[in-house]
Amino acid sequence: MSSAPHAALVQALRQRFEQNPQRHPGLAWTAVAARLQASPQKLAALQEMEKSGGEPDVVGAADGNGALLFCDCAPESPLGRRSLCYDEAALKARKENKPAGSALGLAEAMGVSLLSEAQYRELQAFGEFDLKTSSWVLAPDEIRAVGGAIFCDGRYGRVFTYHNGPQSYYASRGFRAGLRV
Repeated sequence: MSSAPHAALVQALRQRFEQNPQRHPGLAWTAVAARLQASPQKLAALQEMEKSGGEPDVVGAADGNGALLFCDCAPESPLGRRSLCYDEAALKARKENKPAGSALGLAEAMGVSLLSEAQYRELQAFGEFDLKTSSWVLAPDEIRAVGGAIFCDGRYGRVFTYHNGPQSYYASRGFRAGLRV
């Protein structure tokens, strides 16, 4: 990533960080900037999150080793990541009207991961997300093994988890990404 896009991305991340302190209480931007500087390869993934409409921001620690978790904090599921089935197996299984791709496939190409159901619920503690859209979340192995997938949304002050066939796709369903930095 050249220095101009790098600087513009870091500035956008800093501005979002400073405007939303409730997402990362007690964390200073200097600590975030140090993690970003130490992980330049993660900037490309953050750029993809930003470019596809995710509005990534730090939502806390990813682990006890100092890693931070960036999540998509756009009010609705990112527009640039909608109308996707769940995974590559589901995409291959569709006989007609195939979507452009899959959520897991695009996440892998971006260098990010889908949020787990638990991470999605934690994200909802920082604001109201997906009031008009929904987001695929990582399906537990036991659900995917029997041909299912799950997605979440926020309605009526609650988080709802639903099931669907992994080959389904909708204009209002995308995915929210997470990235450890």
